[in-house]
Amino acid sequence: MVTPTKTRRRAVQFMNDRPFAQNPLLTRLEQSRVRFLNRFYARWTGFSRPVTAFVSQPEPKTIGSYARGRQLMAGNFLFAGFLVEAPNSSIWDILRPSAEFEAHLHGFGWLDDLAAVGDNAARDLARDWLIQWLDRFGKGQGAGWSPELSGRRVIRWINHALFLLSGQSKEVSDRYFATLVRQTRFLSKRWHAAPAGLPRFEALTGLVYAGIALEGHSRLVTPASRAIAEECVGQVDPEGGIPSRNPEELLEVFTLLNWAATALSEQGQMPLRQHLLAIERIAPTLRALRHSDGGLARFHGGGRGPEGRLDQALASSGVRATANIGLAMGFARLSAGRTSIIIDTHAPPETEHSFNAHASTLGFELTSGRRPIIVNCGSGADFGPEWRRAGRSTPCHSTLSIDGYSSSRFVPHRPGLAVIDDLLLEAPRDVRFQQSSGLDGATVLATHDGYSQTHGLLHVRRLDLSIDGRDLSGEDTLGALSETDRITFEDLMNQNHLQGVRFAIRFHLHPDVEPTIDLGGSAVSLVSVSGEVWVFRFSGTSKLSIEPSVYLESGRLKPRATNQIVLSDTVLDYSAQVRWSLTRAQDGKSHIRDLHI
Repeated sequence: MVTPTKTRRRAVQFMNDRPFAQNPLLTRLEQSRVRFLNRFYARWTGFSRPVTAFVSQPEPKTIGSYARGRQLMAGNFLFAGFLVEAPNSSIWDILRPSAEFEAHLHGFGWLDDLAAVGDNAARDLARDWLIQWLDRFGKGQGAGWSPELSGRRVIRWINHALFLLSGQSKEVSDRYFATLVRQTRFLSKRWHAAPAGLPRFEALTGLVYAGIALEGHSRLVTPASRAIAEECVGQVDPEGGIPSRNPEELLEVFTLLNWAATALSEQGQMPLRQHLLAIERIAPTLRALRHSDGGLARFHGGGRGPEGRLDQALASSGVRATANIGLAMGFARLSAGRTSIIIDTHAPPETEHSFNAHASTLGFELTSGRRPIIVNCGSGADFGPEWRRAGRSTPCHSTLSIDGYSSSRFVPHRPGLAVIDDLLLEAPRDVRFQQSSGLDGATVLATHDGYSQTHGLLHVRRLDLSIDGRDLSGEDTLGALSETDRITFEDLMNQNHLQGVRFAIRFHLHPDVEPTIDLGGSAVSLVSVSGEVWVFRFSGTSKLSIEPSVYLESGRLKPRATNQIVLSDTVLDYSAQVRWSLTRAQDGKSHIRDLHI
């Protein structure tokens, strides 16, 4: 069996084998070096030729929330899972509960929300907070001078320039442009220091925006465009996926690539071929990862995505391709009628990309029309480190888990090495997938060996969706199939005095679904707020129960309480099998609109 000591030893060995710049064991030294260089260039770039106006201004693409804007104006600051209530206070005077909270402030994403309100009061508040930022941080001070935050901030400043500068004094306008130039020069020197992936795309897109918009900076556009193309080759695989396998992060990358391509095209500069090909690859992948309600599947740290963002990004891309057939970034999709099912049928991200990875192999989500029914708990990153770690475990996903184990194991906690704790090391090595369709519907058959080393057991899951989307049949099997696995299983049985291996199959329910046990404990009725009814049944000797669960959703102060269906059983021989089904027994009421409430 794999022990915690062995896992820890492998973690440390892996860290020691990594290049210096990526070695978390040296993060304090490396982070100090990065911070020093960021501060140096943030100050050095102040010696720049002044600019007093835009050559051109890209059409605003960022869309905020009117409701969040009104909350900001009332002094309610909700970022990164923390709510700070400070009426009549500046956004720069409030207590910053976490580094993530502070990053949200310096990224100026809140400017989208104030612009969505758009009245004079919102404009005055945005101007005041901008001027205060210029006073306190405009010369290179503070935590906001990182490449990714600078890129995010520059995009917002340019997008909302008219909102910010209309009627503004010449002194403030000149300071705005001077600081914008400083940030642009900073990005030209430091974009490569942003972590690969989404942060680097943010830095480069900000550099493209600024190079196009600011007089005398067009020379920066071509190198930035080439860098984006190179990042597309390295970070977007041939199937349109990214290494983190996070659907929401893929959407953000796609959005930035669209913005950069549009800004270049509007100025008569053709984006490079690798850039355009990446957009063409990502679009069908995102379509495959979208449920019937328009939201993204929630896997590997990603959420549903901001309301309307996916539709806007797909429309602006101009790519008309349909959803991928087969795997999309390692996820399989079944859809029929009003039902969509998305299953994680691939190993988690590789170790170096696994800091936000979840042990979700063979987990699935089911959505009926506009109503999520079966979900994963989601990412707990906004609710603190304990919730973050819990949300990454297998029991927080709608799949089978062995008591006390996840299908992928995290490095055991060690104080002082929090970065290493984020690594996912013991993951399934052999994940197989097969999909077929016929006159009766579609089938996914998948297996993973995540429990082979620890228990000698292979997990096999089969899902059959009827052609009308009203019936889903499932079959989960745990089995010791090879001679090596049988020896491991027998050793384990001897150690626990033939008590067997306890396991559970979990089906986490969306908070809007109300479960009721029926038929003497052999079925569960699931009623959504629209009146739609699904019935869950199973066969065999498993024990059925309804237990508490949580729905982890960004933008909320705390996890939402919900329920989960749990089928519990024990492997006593070399295998155990559980069959179950979900059937739509009643459609929603016709006079109730099938929309989110």
